[in-house]
Formats: sequence, C-alpha cells, structure tokens
Amino acid sequence: MTEAVTDPPPVLSTDRWRDPRSLGTRGPTQATRGPGFLDRLAARALKVRWLMRLPIPLYRAGLGWMLGPRLVMIEHFGRVSHERRFVVVEVVEREPNVVRVASGFGETAQWYRNLRANGVAYLSTGGARRVRAAVRLLGREESAAVLRRYAVAHPGAWHHLSSAMEIAGGDAHIPVVEFTPPKVG
Repeated sequence: MTEAVTDPPPVLSTDRWRDPRSLGTRGPTQATRGPGFLDRLAARALKVRWLMRLPIPLYRAGLGWMLGPRLVMIEHFGRVSHERRFVVVEVVEREPNVVRVASGFGETAQWYRNLRANGVAYLSTGGARRVRAAVRLLGREESAAVLRRYAVAHPGAWHHLSSAMEIAGGDAHIPVVEFTPPKVG
C-alpha cells in the first residue's frame, strides 16, 4: 500500500469536467475542451422526432410520474390548425404555483410559437394531468436570470444541455416560458 492515510479519497464522478482532480495542470477539462461525446450524441437525439416524442404517451396515460419531477408535458394548440399538440420539456425552475421551462431551440420552436400566438396551455406533471395554465413569455433579461439560477442549481445538466443545443443549432437566446394558474374572472 502506497497510499497515505492523509490522502483524500478518490472522487467517484463520471463527469470528468466536474472532477476536481482534473483541474489545474492535468490538462484541459471537459468545460474548456467544449462538447464531448455525450453532448454530440444528445444533439443528434434532439433531432430525432420519434425519440423526442416517446414520453408523450406516458404522460397521456397518467404515467408521467415515472419520468420524475424535472419534466412536464405541455398541451397547446396549433397556430393555424388549432389542433391539440404536445411537447415534453424540462422544468428549469419551479416555485409554488409556478413552473418555468426553457425553449432550447429558441423562439423558432413550434410549441413556443403556438403559445405566443394563442397563449393557451395545459400542463401534465408527475402528479397532475391536464391542468389549465396561464402563459407568460419572459423577456431576455428575465430568461437569462432564470437560466443563470438553473446553471447554478444543475451545473452538469446545464453544461450538457447548452453544449447539445449549440451543436443542434439552438438559438443563442433561450427564451423561458412561465406557467401559473389562470386568473379567475
């Protein structure tokens, strides 16, 4: 045994860019090298429509709880067709009676454009199904503040998400949508 009793225990992290031992003189970290294999894989997966739509049947069947609290299904209506549309996105911030989600593909995402056009949405989370919600599209500064808080709360997810969105051709501005209970009366 060559290890001293005072040596720090090994860090069991699968994210090399978060591993504190990779900082300093041991070469570039994942954060400085840019997108890695998983980021490129995620970017490719984001472009596969059927793969991105896989969670929708689970939510519609009331099994959204299986996917955890960080996802939500948004039911919205088409701008032209007025048909029901569905998308599952990650929740970037949650407060009592407030859910905020980001549009990783910017203002060109169809669901974002539909919400901007008609402002009608129903949310399904792990515990609630098809709850009517008021829609508020946050401005650039508010969106940036929400995303900064998300990056602090989930640094690993933020790194991979932002890298994958960059590779997939996401917008430089990531707008955030806030859902609250609708106003009565």
